Amino acid sequence: MRKLGVTDWIFALVAVVVVAAGAFMLFRSTPGSVHSQHQQAAAVVPAGHSDGLSEVEGGYRFERVVMPAGRGPSVPVAFRVLGADGKPVTRFLDNQTKQMHFFVVRDDMNVFRHVHPTLDGDTWHTAVDLPDGGAYRMFAEFIPLDTKDPRHPVVLGVPFSVAGDTSLVPVPAPEARTVTATGYTVTRVDEAAALPLLSERSLRFAIRTPDGEPVEKLDPHLGANGHMTGFHTMLLSATHMHPVEPVSAPLIDGELTFRSVFAERGEYRLFLEFSHGGRLHTAALTVAVE
Repeated sequence: MRKLGVTDWIFALVAVVVVAAGAFMLFRSTPGSVHSQHQQAAAVVPAGHSDGLSEVEGGYRFERVVMPAGRGPSVPVAFRVLGADGKPVTRFLDNQTKQMHFFVVRDDMNVFRHVHPTLDGDTWHTAVDLPDGGAYRMFAEFIPLDTKDPRHPVVLGVPFSVAGDTSLVPVPAPEARTVTATGYTVTRVDEAAALPLLSERSLRFAIRTPDGEPVEKLDPHLGANGHMTGFHTMLLSATHMHPVEPVSAPLIDGELTFRSVFAERGEYRLFLEFSHGGRLHTAALTVAVE
């Protein structure tokens, strides 16, 4: 057997280094590939948002002008929306026929209000019915003119409280059926089990008139078959849902469908608004997200 020379040893050492380096790179690349696949998989999952947790979002800020001073049937509220430069922003894209949607919920979800402020100069004005005291949160919802995602508005949330005696009502447990104050029955007819986190699902609701007949066709409300917003019962964050059926299209067996993605575990109180028979009806149901 030939005795190894210095040159042979050098080549052998280089070979060992090359093999070791290759193994190292393979080891390094494997997690990277898995991470890349995870990113690709995550990219196809619809984005969920917990909106309204802050009065600042996306470079916009809620500026208080007139805050609720007490309870009453028409309590005035006024505010400005400031841009990144600190100046009031007064023009937004139409979102279901309105530039600005404004919500008020009490922390027990027993009070829900949805109104549309009007602009006077650089200030948005509205009035809300606050029948009782307690801790509340208001939400200003709008879609910026330069948005890259017109289906997802900016939502600024601001807490406030109304002094005085308060009759708190426990948030109802998750249920599949509810009756509106106007006598309409709304029943969730998709799988009524808990909803998965960060996964798009279709929520289907069967709407029945007070005499038990399926609603064949809804009147347009805010340019659509209905409007739905959900609020996390602990965080008081807002979640948006969009109707599937085209406006004024006949409903099959009275069913109305909304696409939903929930960003946080827990319970959400859903408020479905729809128009029928010349009146606006509001149905509230609780769903669980796990």
